[in-house]
Amino acid sequence: MKIGSYKDVEPESFFDGKVLKRVLIGPRDNSPNFAMRLFTLRPGASTPYHSHDWEHEVFIIDGKVNIKSKDGEVTAEKGTFVFVQPNEEHQFVNVGDKFAHFICIVPNRGEQ
Repeated sequence: MKIGSYKDVEPESFFDGKVLKRVLIGPRDNSPNFAMRLFTLRPGASTPYHSHDWEHEVFIIDGKVNIKSKDGEVTAEKGTFVFVQPNEEHQFVNVGDKFAHFICIVPNRGEQ
C-alpha cells in the first residue's frame, strides 16, 4: 500500500511553469492499470487542445475551469467530475483568479 501527500511529489512543469503535473500513483508504483495525476493550473493557464486514444476521468478539486470540446465549453468548479472518452478532443482552461487543481486518472499507457 502507498499512502502519501501530494506535497511530497515533485511536479513536472509545463508551459513556463503555468501548468504543473504530479503523478501521485502510477507505473513507478507498480500500479497495474491506472495512473492518478494532480494537475495545477495558474490563472489563465490551460492544457493544450488535444485528443488521445485513452479515456480519462477528472475531478475538479478547486478553482474555476472551462472545459472545451468539439461540442463547446462548460464551466466547472469544485466538486465537478468529467469523463473524457477516448479520441475526444478536450482542453482545460483556468478562468478563475486563483490556482485550479484537478485529479486526472488515465490508464498507465497514458502516463508512460
